[in-house]
Amino acid sequence: MRSRFILFALFYLSYTFGFTQVPKPLPPGEILLNLKRLNVLGSAMYMAAHPDDENTVMLAWLAKERLVRTAYLSLTRGDGGQNLIGAEQSELMGLIRTYELLAARSIDGPEQYFTRANDFGFSKNTEETLEVWGKDAVLADIVWRIRNFRPDVLICRFPPDSRAGHGNHSASAALAEEAFQLAGDASKFPEQLKYVKPWQPKRIVWNTFAFGVNPAQRPAEGSWISAEIGGYNPLLATSYSELAAESRSQHKSQGFGVARSRGVKIEYLVHKAGDKATKDVFDGVETSWNRVKGGAAVQAVVNKAIEQFRPDQPAAIIPLLVQAYRLVDKLDDAYWKEQKKKELSQLLVACAGLWYESNPSEYAVAGGEPVQLTTTFIKRSEAPVTLQSIRWTSFNKDTTLNMSIPTNELQRLVFQTAIPQNQTITQPYWLMQPKMGKGMYRVDDQALNGLPEKPSDFQALFSVTIGGLPLTLTTPVHYKYTDAVRGELYRPFEVRPSVTATPAEKVLVFADGQPKTYTVTLKASQAGASGNVSLELPAGWKSEPARIPFQFASKFQEQTVSFQLIPPTQASEASVQVKVQTGNQTSNRGLYEIGYEHIPALTVFPVAESKLVRLEIKNKAKLIGYIPGAGDEIPAALRQMGCTVVNLGEKELTGSLAAYDAIVVGVRAYNVNDRMSYYQPFLMDYVKNGGTMVVQYQVNSGLQPLSKGMGPYPFHLSRDRVTVEEAPMRFLKPEHPILNTPNKITNQDFNGWIQERGLYFSDEWDPQYQTIFSSNDPNEKPLDGGMLATAYGKGWYVFTGYAFFRQLPAGVPGAYRLFANLISLGK
Repeated sequence: MRSRFILFALFYLSYTFGFTQVPKPLPPGEILLNLKRLNVLGSAMYMAAHPDDENTVMLAWLAKERLVRTAYLSLTRGDGGQNLIGAEQSELMGLIRTYELLAARSIDGPEQYFTRANDFGFSKNTEETLEVWGKDAVLADIVWRIRNFRPDVLICRFPPDSRAGHGNHSASAALAEEAFQLAGDASKFPEQLKYVKPWQPKRIVWNTFAFGVNPAQRPAEGSWISAEIGGYNPLLATSYSELAAESRSQHKSQGFGVARSRGVKIEYLVHKAGDKATKDVFDGVETSWNRVKGGAAVQAVVNKAIEQFRPDQPAAIIPLLVQAYRLVDKLDDAYWKEQKKKELSQLLVACAGLWYESNPSEYAVAGGEPVQLTTTFIKRSEAPVTLQSIRWTSFNKDTTLNMSIPTNELQRLVFQTAIPQNQTITQPYWLMQPKMGKGMYRVDDQALNGLPEKPSDFQALFSVTIGGLPLTLTTPVHYKYTDAVRGELYRPFEVRPSVTATPAEKVLVFADGQPKTYTVTLKASQAGASGNVSLELPAGWKSEPARIPFQFASKFQEQTVSFQLIPPTQASEASVQVKVQTGNQTSNRGLYEIGYEHIPALTVFPVAESKLVRLEIKNKAKLIGYIPGAGDEIPAALRQMGCTVVNLGEKELTGSLAAYDAIVVGVRAYNVNDRMSYYQPFLMDYVKNGGTMVVQYQVNSGLQPLSKGMGPYPFHLSRDRVTVEEAPMRFLKPEHPILNTPNKITNQDFNGWIQERGLYFSDEWDPQYQTIFSSNDPNEKPLDGGMLATAYGKGWYVFTGYAFFRQLPAGVPGAYRLFANLISLGK
């Protein structure tokens, strides 16, 4: 068991620290800070439910002031969040937020981990959350991460009850407290013990927010301690509050940019279980070298290195760092030995002024394709460094050099190699297979479980000696390029299918028996790719032609092909999948690229499929004006209903709007578009003169100031929502046009909804408005403010908090029929 544990520890550490996107030299202040960290043998894990739940000030303080090994465990990747910067939802939203967390951690210092739990949307209680996730599976993941990371202290962001404000939040605390009790028990989740040992943290505490606001809820004296975490670090030239603001502002998809704060910041830590702290969160935890046998000798050398460190000559302490490394290597404690060897390796690289990288000539290739690698290495100090060899994983390439590296002379090596023919495509590991139900991603590789990303299959391993000490320095192979505006940039190196096939539409709606054109964009990842593309259709559906040949002359060339899809005569919901045949290989992968400046360029290869919906639907509105909000896919759905959609900007909204059959306002437009208050009088005149205006959900905080509100009569937005997508719908006005024309709406139209019924309903409204539906979550009061409608002048105004922005892109038939009625009002 011992040897197996040590092997896994080595494997685990190489995974944990392989995520850096770009080499990052350490300035002298951070070198000194990391020297001091060498003398700290403590750890803390912070735990909550979502990206952006974490207290970034606390994390920065733990990592940069207390100098303990720190991690944030987010139980989900934030898949259910709303997107303020683009149209991505669900898994793609989770992918963006994963890398926003990694961007945040690169600023405040801790490591980042996850479980397999899916953020399925807002939840009102712990019980619902655990039922959807599967309690035992998530609990196993938390125990797994505790046993890997071995924290001395667990810190929760939320209480395990309704005060947390979200069922995912309270569940994260309840699970943390249970995992705290189980992680040290060898009889619990024994299958993990092939890789790790049981581990019992010293204590678990709750990092409470707004402590003392409600004195009645104040915990008993002696059950909590305080910590001043807003201090200033002169080595970093910033305070932890300032650092945290920069970190938190990486959550751009959620609109969480914050101002820097300065000065004293008191936080409270409430005791939950384990040994109670009386003064400090690490009370009773040995965090010095006294923790391990033989540590005193290491500490003496590290102290000498700290004393002798000179910012203008960091290489002068390399002999002491080498001495400390050799002493650490003799320690019996496998965990701290590997951790401190890693820290010492990073310091040796920094003090020696080393820079090394390996860059391919292209950012994307296909299996079997040749690739040119340019590898550079430089030493910018007088430290004695020898480059013995370089080896590349997956390329099966190595070279022996045995050369002494001169100071400040760039060593450059260029060679040709090839990608293995059967190389796996570059895909987020948790998206490789379908989810295990609504609440859990499927991850079969235990070693990957919980990591933010899979380490690159392509690594450059530099075998060097620094001051006579042999080390292996590892860096991912990354593509490097220069942008005319942003300068030098990096992006991950990708292996792609030789040809991808991306449908133009995720949903195709057939309102009658007429064929529709199904368009697919083919993109080559290698020159000369040829073959044919066909559709795999369910019974009753037909396509013409059966297959289409293709031939690409050059790499990254694109070609658009079109099929005619012929629907069945009866109502049907089905999926069509695109198949690409190249030689003896078949692929069914599309291509989706995500590009935002605050995260790396991301590429996903989703299954190339679309949902087909054959339904009876009538729509009287043909020309729709759309006011974009925070990013949604409603315009594509409107086109599926036969509408022509025009995005409305300044020119259109301040001119004549009479030509539009309806104007639809995108989700959160009144939150993100600071011109909405100016456009509002024009929109109200449009309604008064006979137009139809449909406003989708808006958030009740951060609304643009409107003198008369969002509608012709006042109404107030709340945080009321119906989170159970199967919640019964009651029709309050059965004779209302919204329920009858041009489509007769029945309860069947609310079958198959996803994630939620709706959010941010109105809770107060002028009597001029009519309420159309009533719904509620189990054991809660009815909510009637999910849709408000009123005649105004010659036209109609509708506000709806029901989640059409989720239902229409998912191809929910009833949502299409109901939305068609909304835009057809008055026609």
